[in-house]
Amino acid sequence: MSDSVFWLESVHPLWFPLSVIGIFLLCIVLLAEGLNRFTAMDGELTRKVVHIGTGNVILLAWWFNIPSWLGIGASIIASCLALVSYFTPILPSINSVGRRSLGTFFYAVSIGVLISWFWPMGQPQYAVLGILVMTWGDGMAAVIGQQFGKHPYEVWGSHKSWEGSLAMMGMSFLVSALVLLSSVDNSGLTWITALLVAIMATSLEMFSKLGIDNLTVPLVSGFLAYFVLNF
Repeated sequence: MSDSVFWLESVHPLWFPLSVIGIFLLCIVLLAEGLNRFTAMDGELTRKVVHIGTGNVILLAWWFNIPSWLGIGASIIASCLALVSYFTPILPSINSVGRRSLGTFFYAVSIGVLISWFWPMGQPQYAVLGILVMTWGDGMAAVIGQQFGKHPYEVWGSHKSWEGSLAMMGMSFLVSALVLLSSVDNSGLTWITALLVAIMATSLEMFSKLGIDNLTVPLVSGFLAYFVLNF
């Protein structure tokens, strides 16, 4: 009985942050679906609206101190929805990339793994860093590369552009630096860590068969920053 009361007391204060997050996600999905159905915008760009928009939910989870079990549960649900959408296009804006990709599924899985590892440790900033590197770095790499990529190259069958890769590195460095400066300290090691994360994330993003970079980039970025700054 006491356990039930404790659970109810822990859930009750969550109604406000969950409402904010739910409304935010609904707006992102509706915006992406509207762009996909009623405009001539390229499918890759509408997918990046979802990619960037949903990734920023981790900031709300961090600021509201959402419990880890809730983040993990949301990750599991999002993973299942991504798999369903992969085989049945119920939400075209999620997987409309003109190629077979499990990127959205890997993206959701990486969020669950990072939250389950760093939230209980009391070090959520490293989960936030890993996810935002993927959110903004990969998102802007795709947008810049598609719109302004004039110098293409290929890595193991993955077609990239130098413009997109530079956007990836720049955004990854900026995001990493901002997260670490706001949660760790302003030291030389912090800036070096942000640079190492940017270089590693860009290297991993070059190989994106089936969207595997959506798993490798956030996981390696988060764990790399943690180990450099703590060991």
